[in-house]
Amino acid sequence: MAVQTSESLLELFDSAPLNRRYWTSFALLSGITVLDFFDFFLIAFILSKVGPEWKLTYGQSGLILYGGGLGAILGALIWGSLSDVLGRKLQIVTGTFICAISAALIGVLPTGAWMLLAALRILVGFGLAAAVTPCLTIVVELTPTRWRTLMTSFYIVFASAGTFLASIVSGALFDTIGWRGLALLGIAPAVLGILVWMLVPESVRWLAAKGRFAEARDEVANHLGLAREQVPLPTIAPVAPPRGSLKELYANPRLFWQTVILWGGSSTAVYGYYLWGPTIVALVLSVPVGQAARYFIYVSGAAVTGKILLSIIAPMTGRRLIGTVFGLMSALCLALAAFYHDALIGGFPLMIILIAAAAFFCEGGFSNLAPYTVEQYGVRMGARSSGL
Repeated sequence: MAVQTSESLLELFDSAPLNRRYWTSFALLSGITVLDFFDFFLIAFILSKVGPEWKLTYGQSGLILYGGGLGAILGALIWGSLSDVLGRKLQIVTGTFICAISAALIGVLPTGAWMLLAALRILVGFGLAAAVTPCLTIVVELTPTRWRTLMTSFYIVFASAGTFLASIVSGALFDTIGWRGLALLGIAPAVLGILVWMLVPESVRWLAAKGRFAEARDEVANHLGLAREQVPLPTIAPVAPPRGSLKELYANPRLFWQTVILWGGSSTAVYGYYLWGPTIVALVLSVPVGQAARYFIYVSGAAVTGKILLSIIAPMTGRRLIGTVFGLMSALCLALAAFYHDALIGGFPLMIILIAAAAFFCEGGFSNLAPYTVEQYGVRMGARSSGL
């Protein structure tokens, strides 16, 4: 038998068109991202209601909001490691169920149970990151190289689509079904979790990197509509299959700190205006929660627009230049939003316009950053780098 590396198999897979199997997987993974982020950001609108009702202090509110962030950090790192060891698909499904069930349980909490709310928020954040971390990784690995910059940048749009959906649903239904009804809608991602388990294949690149060549060949054959005999079967075991060690992320210190600084700065801005934004807007502008939620439709809509635009122009300009411009503009717009918080333009708050502009630039930048990080680290550390 001739000796075969995995390169010929992966080259054949990389030549695949964006066929129905690809679009089915892309749509389901995007749907997971939309609904998990919907669950994550609903708390911004729920807390602006229960905070005054439960007479929560700033510290208690902060613990509830930051609990989601703490959970997300743990979920990203733990599930990122497990995804490199055990595969992408299983971690997506389990993370989605953790997020959906925890979010829905918020709707049945006893009045005043802020500690239980904070605990559930940790689990919502954990589940979100546990699902979305391998989602991003598998989208990068599933997409052919010639389409990767465009499609993986476009995929990041769906995170903002989740916040957009949370704003729309909260604005439309808050007065009708109340905060408990909104929270119960959080079970929705579980449905897509089941569909992902049934319809989305495991990452061919991960299977090959783990030396599971027969499974990788079967997936390539199914994806291309070929007989198994027409697809090469690698015979040389990988020298260094993916492991779960987070220490490997620091093998390249420059890349590690680049990732931490760029993502840390961007995430601080985005989660700041989304999680605290509705409460701050309701207080500063003296408007009810429903109106604050409707204002954030503009913010999340601007974020979606920025991500779509960035996904189109990044292949033409390169990631570095456009990332620099968008980062600087987002910082400027946030600073101006704070300074002009009481100004109006035609009766509309300038503060909202500037926060929306910041969302356009900052979250547009996420479309640039997310696939770039995974591409830089490669398939061996794909999920761990996504988690980082």
